[in-house]
Amino acid sequence: MSVLSREYFHNEAAAFEHVESIMWPEGPVCPHCGCVGRVYKLEGVYSKPSKKNPEGVERHGLKKCGECRKQFTVRIGTIFEESHIPLHKWLQAIHLMCSSKKGISSNQLHRVLEITLKSAWFLSHRIREAMRSGDLGPMGGNGKIVEADETYFGKKSGPAPTVTTSGRPFTKSGKTGPAHKRAVLGLVERGGMVRTFHVEKANKDNVAHLVSENVSKESVLMTDESRLYETVGASFVDHQTTKHSAKEYVRYEGDMVIHSNTIENYFSIFKRGMKGVYQHCAEKHLHRYLAEFDFRYNNRIGLGVDDSARSLNALFGARGKRLTYNQTGM
Repeated sequence: MSVLSREYFHNEAAAFEHVESIMWPEGPVCPHCGCVGRVYKLEGVYSKPSKKNPEGVERHGLKKCGECRKQFTVRIGTIFEESHIPLHKWLQAIHLMCSSKKGISSNQLHRVLEITLKSAWFLSHRIREAMRSGDLGPMGGNGKIVEADETYFGKKSGPAPTVTTSGRPFTKSGKTGPAHKRAVLGLVERGGMVRTFHVEKANKDNVAHLVSENVSKESVLMTDESRLYETVGASFVDHQTTKHSAKEYVRYEGDMVIHSNTIENYFSIFKRGMKGVYQHCAEKHLHRYLAEFDFRYNNRIGLGVDDSARSLNALFGARGKRLTYNQTGM
């Protein structure tokens, strides 16, 4: 039997019951006053009639608080709030995005879910917001290896620079021309989690700050021969490098395997998804796509998380997050 044959993917009442069991494991909680216990279920309530639905639409999962007397559903305070898309279609979209290793485009969601492209695009961004973990604790630790590397994807907005950072003009031959690409810094604990950052510029200061803030000093840092990591690498227990320019990608020193292939492999999946599935991404939204790929990597089969468990983790992340269509400072 297909996983998509589960009732909550097709029945709106079952979808609400499924989400409620996750959001309210100990019973309904009023989002307005925080009341627990004195919450009543309202049945047979319909929305106002419309041209599309002359008899109105049944309001599944509607509750009323016995304290503040306000009505609510499990959607309030989550990424589902104020959405007109049926909840069972939200669950389908979450499963599709979580089970597709390189993602699923808004155009594909638009066709599969039979919603407008604009709705599918906004829905996918809301789900990416639920996938965002916001972890602040340091990665690695005593005896653990953390790999660091930077990559570049997509053209930056605005005009390309005409001089190098040292003030020297770029040559016309193109050999030292401006790349003018978006920079991404990646950190991965070998056998563990990944954390990526979209940075304005991959220079020593930015890289050193992010590596220092996110990696435990007791870790072994492994990078390529880039000079960006020379200074910050000295602050760790050990800093090992491989020389890619000499075609050295892995080196063995006793029991230690020195390479940065893990983060390189992650970047490979990220770029294949961005180029082959999404194809275009505005720079202001790049951090959301990074959060999506981070989430799937951090909830992968290798760590014992299958597609269903991954979707469940995304639902857990839907709580307490709102993403409105019009955002300031995006």
